[in-house]
Amino acid sequence: MLPSRVSCTTLRVRYAETDAMGVVHHSRYIPWFEVGRSDWMREAGLSYADFTRMGYYLTVVEVGARYHKPAYYDELITVRTWVAAARSREIRMEYEVVNTAGETLVTGFTRHICITHDGRPVRLPQVLLDLLANHRGEDGPHPPSSSS
Repeated sequence: MLPSRVSCTTLRVRYAETDAMGVVHHSRYIPWFEVGRSDWMREAGLSYADFTRMGYYLTVVEVGARYHKPAYYDELITVRTWVAAARSREIRMEYEVVNTAGETLVTGFTRHICITHDGRPVRLPQVLLDLLANHRGEDGPHPPSSSS
């Protein structure tokens, strides 16, 4: 499967996300990944809220982040999000957080398993497979060619 197109979400670092030195706390990047993931789905034509109303969740089973440079209070950052892989029950999203100078601050990933509302693992539903097939990287920004 080709990597999906990239969703770009710009955020301004809030004071509450930083420590006393104005540096973003390492834990704050994970919620930014979630914002990017939700925006990716919405831009592709299926909000996560609609997906859950269909009876499914994409539960996080693994998350990773590599910190390259810090982000600072009041800085504009962009979360770049794409689907790196999808298998029968699993989807892997990847992320790159960059500043306005284009410097990579953080790279990361989340791995998700599709489950029903009663917690039973299931195959990715056809609506999500169709969305993935229709939003491969041919029509927009592409993921970085190599990860750091």
